[in-house]
Amino acid sequence: MKLSDFDFDLPKSLIAQYPSKRRTESRLLVTKQGFTNSTFSKLGDFLRPNDLLVLNDTKVIPARLFGHKESGGKVELLIERLINEHEALVMIKASRAPKIGSSIILENNIQLRICDKNDGIYKVDFVSDAILNVLDEVGHIPLPPYINREDIKEDSKRYQTVYAKKNGAVAAPTAGLHFDELLLSKLKKKGIDHTFVTLHVGAGTFQPVKVENIESHKMHSEYYEISQKTVDQIAKTRSKGGRVIAVGTTALRTLESVALKGNLSSQKGETDIFIYPGFEFQIVDVLITNFHLPKSSLLMLVSAFIGFEKMLETYQYAIKERYRFFSYGDAMLIEKN
Repeated sequence: MKLSDFDFDLPKSLIAQYPSKRRTESRLLVTKQGFTNSTFSKLGDFLRPNDLLVLNDTKVIPARLFGHKESGGKVELLIERLINEHEALVMIKASRAPKIGSSIILENNIQLRICDKNDGIYKVDFVSDAILNVLDEVGHIPLPPYINREDIKEDSKRYQTVYAKKNGAVAAPTAGLHFDELLLSKLKKKGIDHTFVTLHVGAGTFQPVKVENIESHKMHSEYYEISQKTVDQIAKTRSKGGRVIAVGTTALRTLESVALKGNLSSQKGETDIFIYPGFEFQIVDVLITNFHLPKSSLLMLVSAFIGFEKMLETYQYAIKERYRFFSYGDAMLIEKN
C-alpha cells in the first residue's frame, strides 16, 4: 500500500486543543454493526463480563526544557529517552547545532553537557543533578506539536493517565486519558477487569511516515515491559471466553510484539514493531483508541485491525459527526476484522 492511501482532509477545528471538562465526558464512537455515538462513561455498555482491559502504566515526564548555549543562543530540548539517572537522549532545537563537549545552561543555572550525536539525536549528561529532579524543577509537559499553545498547570494532570506509574514517556498513551478511577471501579464490578503493561512512548510517535512505499518505513524503538501477572490474567481471560481489549495502540503494540517472539511470557525489551495492513494479530481482540494523524503509522495500525475500507468509512463518519481528533480528542471502540 502507498502512503497517499492514508491521507485525508481534516478540518483544523476538529483538532482538540484542550481536554474535555471531565475525562469520561469524551465522546465514544462504537463501530460494531454500523456506528453508535456514545460517551466514554458508558463504555461498560459495549463490553462483556470476563473481558480484560490492558492499560499502559507509563508516566509522562516533563520532558521539554528551555535554556541557552554558552554563547548565549537559545535552545529548546525534548528528552526522547532516559538512559540512566544522569544521561538521556534528546532532540535539540537551536539556530546552530551545539558542539560535542559544549554545555547547555537551563533555567535556574542548571547545566548539562553534550556528549555525542547520532542520527540527529544528542546524548547529554545532566551534570548538576539527577534528571528527574531537574525535570521536576524546570521541565514542561511536552504537548504534541499539533496543540498550538504553551503548556499550562492543568496539562500536568490531564496529559497523564490516572494510573500512570513508571516514569519514562515523553507522550501520553492517549486512549487511557478517558478513564478515571470511578469508571475502572464500575467496570470491575461488572466483571470487566484490567491489567497493565508498560511502553515508554517516545517522541517518534508523532513522526509522519515519509516514504511512499510504506513497507520501507523504519519505526523508532521504544522500551516495554510485561509482567507475569499480566500474562496470567490474559491466559485466565482466554480460558473464560473473555476478550483482550488493548487500551491504546501502545498497549496493542506491546502485546503483539511479545506474541511475535513466541509464547506470551513475562519480559522486557525494545520494540520497533510496525503494524500495517496484512499484519496478523495474535493477542488483541478489541482496541480502544483516539483518532490519529493522516499518513501516520498509527492510522496504518487501525487499518490493519479493522480493514482499510472500514477505517476510511469510520474516519469519514467521525469527521462528519465532528468528533474531536488526536491526543485530547475523543475515542473509538473497534473490533478486530
